[in-house]
Amino acid sequence: MDNIKNESIEIDLLLEAIYLKYGYDFRGYSKASIKRRIISFIKTSEFKTISALQYEIIYNKESFAKLFNNLSINVTEMFRDPLFYKAIREYIIPELKEKSAFKIWHGGCATGEEVYSMAILLKEEGIYDKCRIYATDMDGIVLQKAKEGIYSVENIKEYTLNYNKAGGLKSFSDYYIAKYDYAILDQDLKKNILFSSHNLATDYSFGEMDIIICRNVLIYFEQKLQERVIKLFKDSLCKKGFLCLGLKETIRVSEYTDDFDNVVANQKIYRLNK
Repeated sequence: MDNIKNESIEIDLLLEAIYLKYGYDFRGYSKASIKRRIISFIKTSEFKTISALQYEIIYNKESFAKLFNNLSINVTEMFRDPLFYKAIREYIIPELKEKSAFKIWHGGCATGEEVYSMAILLKEEGIYDKCRIYATDMDGIVLQKAKEGIYSVENIKEYTLNYNKAGGLKSFSDYYIAKYDYAILDQDLKKNILFSSHNLATDYSFGEMDIIICRNVLIYFEQKLQERVIKLFKDSLCKKGFLCLGLKETIRVSEYTDDFDNVVANQKIYRLNK
C-alpha cells in the first residue's frame, strides 16, 4: 500500500514539474491513463524510478520531448466512426449551406486525419470554399504531420472503408496520390485549414465557431478538466453552434448540460441553446 501511495506522489510531483518547467498541464488527465504511460516509458528507458525521470526532464529538454511524445494522445483515423459523418451530412450540412460563411474548430486534432475528413465532406457538399477550419493541438510534432497531410499507405484500405460507410460521394482515391509507402492528400484540401498550437488544459477561447469538433479527447481527462474544456467550448461557440464529441463522451454529466440540446444523441452531436 505504501509503495502505491509513494508512486502516486511521485507521479503528482512529475506532472507538477512538467507544468512548472514547460507549461504543459497533465495534472487534470486521467490518473490511470497517465500512470500507464509513465510506467511504460520508465520500462523502456534507462531510468529506474519516477523521481529519477523527474530530475532528468527538468534539466534535459530532449528527455522531456521523449516523455511528452509518450504522454500525449494521438490515436485517430480518417472518417473515424463513419456514422458520425453521415449524421453531419444529414443534420448539419443543410444549415451550413444556408450560411454565407462558417467556421469550424477541431480541438486536439492530433495528426489531422479527421480534419481532412471534414474538408472532404464539405468539398463534396459544395461548401468548402465558404468555410475556415481551425485545427489545433498542443503537440507540435503531430501538428507538423497534420500540416503535411502525408499518411502511411497501409492505412488507406481502412480509410476507404470508413469513407464509403460515411456516405462518400466519390472514390476515396480521388483525394490522394500514392507514392512509395505513403499517401499524399490532395493539396487543395489544405487551402482553408489553419493549423495552430492550442492547449485545451491551459489556453482560452478560440474565437466564435459555428461547429466545434473534439472527439475522443475528453475521455482522457478527469472531471474537473472536462468541465473546464466544455466551458471553453461553450464560450467559443456562436449562438446555436454545434458541439461534436466522441462516442464514449457526453455533455450530460457536465454542469453545462442544460446549455445544450441533443441533435443526434447517439453520435454525441449537441447544439448550444442560448
